[in-house]
Amino acid sequence: MAVATAVVGCERGSSSGQRDSPSGPSGCPAAHAEARAAVSRAERSDVPWNGPTSGPGAVSGKSIVYVAQTMTNPGVAGAAAGVRAAARVIGWNVRVIDGGGTPAGIQAAMSEAVALRPAGIVIGGFDPNSTSRQVARANAARIPLIGWHAVASPGPSRRPALFTNVTTDVEEVARISAQWVISESDGDAGVVIFTDASIPFARNKSELIRDELATCAGVELLAYENIPIPDASSRTPREVASLLSRFQNRWTHSVAINDLYFADAAPAFRAAGRDGSGPPLNIGAGDGDPSAFQRINSEQYQAATVPEPLSLQGWQIVDEFNRAFSGRPASGYVAPVHISTADNSEGATTWNPVGYQEAYRKIWGR
Repeated sequence: MAVATAVVGCERGSSSGQRDSPSGPSGCPAAHAEARAAVSRAERSDVPWNGPTSGPGAVSGKSIVYVAQTMTNPGVAGAAAGVRAAARVIGWNVRVIDGGGTPAGIQAAMSEAVALRPAGIVIGGFDPNSTSRQVARANAARIPLIGWHAVASPGPSRRPALFTNVTTDVEEVARISAQWVISESDGDAGVVIFTDASIPFARNKSELIRDELATCAGVELLAYENIPIPDASSRTPREVASLLSRFQNRWTHSVAINDLYFADAAPAFRAAGRDGSGPPLNIGAGDGDPSAFQRINSEQYQAATVPEPLSLQGWQIVDEFNRAFSGRPASGYVAPVHISTADNSEGATTWNPVGYQEAYRKIWGR
């Protein structure tokens, strides 16, 4: 088991003892004011559709393969469900191949996908460079590849060669997650970050979160925990128990690159006698799967999430393939960031902008 690394910001005070805010109630007045305004905007629920409203009509008779990093990752599974739903509407066949969360399994899944010679392949939540041989074979066969959280940025990619990568803007997700901590804590917090450094997308996100937290002098980064997602169910409870023992009441907030860490952390919090409503107050910087909403709405060890609009993104993947099959460029659409809490979710278990299905149906003529 990897040893948890305590990371202390050089301008955030000592790693021992109680924190003292250097500037009164807020340890960073300017950053706190900016964070409060940004969070208020992101918590709006009445977000209208701002995606594409035109494009090629449906190309018929296509088959695509969704290669999943692991279907135990709720975000990967949620995007796959969106692809399946959209494919039924446009009239395509979809096959999902589960990589099982291991390098060998993902490579085998990609090899199988390429061998099937589908019209397109989705790289679902893993680094394409880890399957470079299979990607090269797909490129040589002129099979368009579309990523979901496959590279750091949304949009087309030259290296690796992806028609497009579907994701929210990781910088915006990271920034708003950290700003929620700064806003909610009034700029005075002791924070733990949970990440999976084996996934470049996730590692980049957690580093951006760390950088944004560092804009507030009253926020102390207590620990930066690297727990691979496939190991989260076994390792997270032990790591959380250790963190609680080490930091006790100094640990006030957590940010995780994926909501599933808090599902796995719940038994340790419960065993330690911590109340489900916190502290620590926990926010997931993705993916916003139904179980995360259930924890948030019932105040069970998660207070907020920055959800990926997983269903929308599945529909977007199908639309992007339709553009590729029609010889058209990628749409360029990037979904907006949103913060879901018990106050604004109104009992819902997902979040998607209003009107996306109607928009895509109209584009496809379905």
